[in-house]
Amino acid sequence: MGASVGKEDGAPMAEINVTPLVDVMLVMLIIFMITTPLMNHKVKVQLPEAVVEKKEEKKQQIPPVTIAVTESGALFLNDEPSTKQAIESRLSVEAQKTPQPPVQIRGDKTTPYSMVNEIVKIAQAQGMAKVGFVTTPPKKGQ
Repeated sequence: MGASVGKEDGAPMAEINVTPLVDVMLVMLIIFMITTPLMNHKVKVQLPEAVVEKKEEKKQQIPPVTIAVTESGALFLNDEPSTKQAIESRLSVEAQKTPQPPVQIRGDKTTPYSMVNEIVKIAQAQGMAKVGFVTTPPKKGQ
């Protein structure tokens, strides 16, 4: 292979040779890759070891407080007829317990949402943290 040093007329070459520049950059990259991990952890510190205890106790399942609302506005607390005042007092007692039981609200398909919303507001006003709705699962194949 022949390499030209310049033009035949002796004029200087105007093109930059980038091969040495690439070589220098690769050498610098290798040097930084080797020295960077050595710069970490300058001060040696003995870190404490974590002790993980396995809890053999199973979490006790707290039965939920269920409130049913019918289309006519009848209220049922744990499947027993009730009133808004009785539900309010029961939820205030349940809110003080640790851990707090969840509240499950079941409403008829045709129950106006405003009635269900009133029960949700009562539960939140009494300090209940977990308020959910119970629905029927969809039939398979639909």
